[in-house]
Amino acid sequence: MSGIAEPVALESRKGRKCLGEMFETQVGTLPLTHEVRIFAGPGNPELAQAIAEGMKMPLGKMHYKQFSDGENFIRFEESVRGADVYFIQPTSPPVDTNVMILLAALDALRRASPWRITPVIPYYGYARQEKKDRPREPITAKLIADMLTIAGADRVMCLDLHADAIQGFFNIPVDHLSSQNLFTDYFSQKWRHCMQDVVIVSPDEGRVKKVRKVAAVLQAPLAVGYKHHPEHMMTEVTHLAGDVKNKVPLIVEDMITTGGSIIQAVDALLAHGCRPEIHVAATHGILTNNAVERLCSRPEIAEIVVTDSVPMPPEKRHPKLTVLSVASLFTEAIYRATHNLSITSLFD
Repeated sequence: MSGIAEPVALESRKGRKCLGEMFETQVGTLPLTHEVRIFAGPGNPELAQAIAEGMKMPLGKMHYKQFSDGENFIRFEESVRGADVYFIQPTSPPVDTNVMILLAALDALRRASPWRITPVIPYYGYARQEKKDRPREPITAKLIADMLTIAGADRVMCLDLHADAIQGFFNIPVDHLSSQNLFTDYFSQKWRHCMQDVVIVSPDEGRVKKVRKVAAVLQAPLAVGYKHHPEHMMTEVTHLAGDVKNKVPLIVEDMITTGGSIIQAVDALLAHGCRPEIHVAATHGILTNNAVERLCSRPEIAEIVVTDSVPMPPEKRHPKLTVLSVASLFTEAIYRATHNLSITSLFD
């Protein structure tokens, strides 16, 4: 598959239906207890539209504008009384603006008497500030959780949080979705004839548990990088555990922001004798500033695969960049939530 910055569909793996196919067979088969309404903020309109199409319903009507002084205004233009409401809004850059839009929307919905309000947050901003590394620092991920609850959220739906512990910051249900199956399906098809040459790489020890699951599904060995952060947004890889010599590495991350951690991992892998054909998979392609140019200019990086949890503007598109869509994942999760079905079974 050639790398294109557009969402791509995947075939089933070993008879397991893709999420879109699963939903196709289920839609309309169970009665709804409350009318479902889906609205979308301006954070990722393309993903929101794809989710609504998967649910076979239109996005609800709402009005959004930003005043000249930067204040945001939201008004819902149809009744949500007694409805099961889902509001799709990632808190990706511009983070503070998107957070404020989400909070204002939840407040407006809460005052309109719906049965339940679920913010659908494909990317959870401030997730890396989930603990105090030094004295007198905030735990901003917890602050965001508190604000969402106070604003009116009854439950939250997120994708690949930077730290699983963030779920515990909420005193309401959290549906924590995973993109693991998207990536394992994609790479198992791509490398179905050469998987014996692949090694799965966790760029730091904190992600070993999740990356080991990817390695188990792909039946490939695991390597682990060990790094530390001398300052914010700075990374140093100190050493690498595992055999990567003459292997094709797949680096598995949860997000790429500046690309610094990936560059450090690439250099460490090359120093240990891997093939100059390195692949990268990350759920959230934030890719700030010149991150795309910085990564794609490295000839050793063959491909970067991300999801559309964060919108990908045209200026960031590159032949080495492939985007997988999480629309069917959220569609299936919303369907299951509205029908009181298990969401965890999506990832079994």
